[in-house]
Amino acid sequence: MSTEGVAAGVGRPRVRTGAGVVEGRTGTDGIAVFRGIPYAAPPVGALRFAPPAPPAAWDGVRQAAAFGPTAPKVPYPATFAALLTDPEIPGDDCLNVNVWTPEPAPGAGLPVMVWIHGGAHTRGSSAVPVYDGTAFARDGVVMVSFNFRLGVLGYGLFPDAPANRGLLDQIAALEWVRDNITAFGGDPDRVTVFGESAGAISIGALLAAPRAAGLFHRAVLQSGAPEALPRPRVRAMVRRMASLLKVEATAGAFTATSLPDLMAAQAAVLRRSGPLLGGPAFGLVVDPDTLPVDPLDALTADADAASGAVPLLFGWTTEEYRLWLAPTGGMRLLDRMGPLAVALARARAGKDRAAVRALRAALPGAGPAELAGQLLTDRLLRDPLRRLAAARRTAPSFLYEFGWCSGVPGLGACHALELGFVFDTLSVPEAAWLAGTEAPQALADEMHTAWVRFATTGDPGWAPGNGDGPPKVFGGPQRDRTEVPVAIRPVLP
Repeated sequence: MSTEGVAAGVGRPRVRTGAGVVEGRTGTDGIAVFRGIPYAAPPVGALRFAPPAPPAAWDGVRQAAAFGPTAPKVPYPATFAALLTDPEIPGDDCLNVNVWTPEPAPGAGLPVMVWIHGGAHTRGSSAVPVYDGTAFARDGVVMVSFNFRLGVLGYGLFPDAPANRGLLDQIAALEWVRDNITAFGGDPDRVTVFGESAGAISIGALLAAPRAAGLFHRAVLQSGAPEALPRPRVRAMVRRMASLLKVEATAGAFTATSLPDLMAAQAAVLRRSGPLLGGPAFGLVVDPDTLPVDPLDALTADADAASGAVPLLFGWTTEEYRLWLAPTGGMRLLDRMGPLAVALARARAGKDRAAVRALRAALPGAGPAELAGQLLTDRLLRDPLRRLAAARRTAPSFLYEFGWCSGVPGLGACHALELGFVFDTLSVPEAAWLAGTEAPQALADEMHTAWVRFATTGDPGWAPGNGDGPPKVFGGPQRDRTEVPVAIRPVLP
């Protein structure tokens, strides 16, 4: 422990960052946790749509016992809020980081893992209980998580503001890690970024973004492939909001609009957007200053030039689509549509009829909803990630599939189900919202250990691949054909 930590007494370690001293908390498990440390200035007023600015320094000791404010966002619809916890902590200082460490002292030189949360670029935060970093610190890793701007504030496309502000926030957080993590016991030359869904998409962009070069050394992409949305698709979200607000579709006009009014308009336009719908959405765009080339194209066309030396671990769940379809009754709707549902999904996925025949052979007895869902999962995740694995020449790619089925009826091996296993947080009550109450701890032990091994050694425990062979399978494969729509949170004991 640092001298400052000793002076502060047991249980209240202190670490000096570039902006000032922070005081965390050490639990009975010996893990020191520092929460809510600003890595950039509050994005308010003239900074609402500006690049992240450095945080103001402070005198004395800043308390870092509680999570800092979350980025402004709108709640999940009720059907998803029953499955996905998303705390909201008010306050302006939302660009903040959290650190879990077993040894908050310079010289420890521990590997570092930096978590980037998901939420379709519009929801989520580092305060989600399932994202607790204690197990990583217990196993010798310094884990960092952080918040960044979401929705229109982070990804709205304006003629008078920089694009991809959420990505710029992420780069600023990684720069904070580079400059400060040594004091918390971490090694800035052994940083692994890992993220799920939109967090994994963000990592795909970070791999291709020139400004992020050298800020991390390994990467884990969980259920998210590198992508950039067409600029008109993102611009349409801003125009729809402007129409509702009766203002110009400019950053200046949106800065003059109150935050509650912005969030109300954002909630309205998000009702017409979703991962399977293909309509307007918030997300990353190609931009000469931040993301010069579509990240998947950059990583596959010239893999050696675009972070080609960064080892990758990436994969998917067996039934990603069930999170989006089961809670809303979409599975039953697609089954009623019959062959038309499969035909529409095949067209959207760019597959030929032979691919559908092969899928039917692999999934005997599967109904139209299952076939359509698998085709769409191919388009969104499996095909681009396999393409990425096939293109890489310098560093290895390790592929996985998560196949364990949730205890919640209808969810199967759905999107985001692996999170409680990766973090080894199945004992957190909120983990049961998605996984049910009888998730196997042995599977969490296996998966969490693989992530720690990868961050520590670069080898998760199985052979790398080029996308042609089968991935490493965790907990499966299984299939859940229960079509009971998810409507309520599971009852906890």
